[in-house]
Amino acid sequence: MRSNGFTFVDHWRVWYGVAMSLEDRARKAREIAAQAERYKVCEGCESIVAERVVNCPNCHGYRFDGSAERVISQATLLGTREQTSVIAEDLE
Repeated sequence: MRSNGFTFVDHWRVWYGVAMSLEDRARKAREIAAQAERYKVCEGCESIVAERVVNCPNCHGYRFDGSAERVISQATLLGTREQTSVIAEDLE
């Protein structure tokens, strides 16, 4: 499985359009892991999104894994590496 990074629309790849430092990503990963029931992982792009999301804001997918184990493992993975996704600032 490939992983594109974080996406936080209450998620992860990007926090409100601003690239996060590795330290910030690790901190956010810990916050998500501590409240894993509030999140789910997109099966299309592996972004972490808020539990209430119907369609992934990144890939527009609609299949999610809401298990705490999956959310925690994805948050842990994404919290240990630099952002790899393209954000709006990159396209300007």
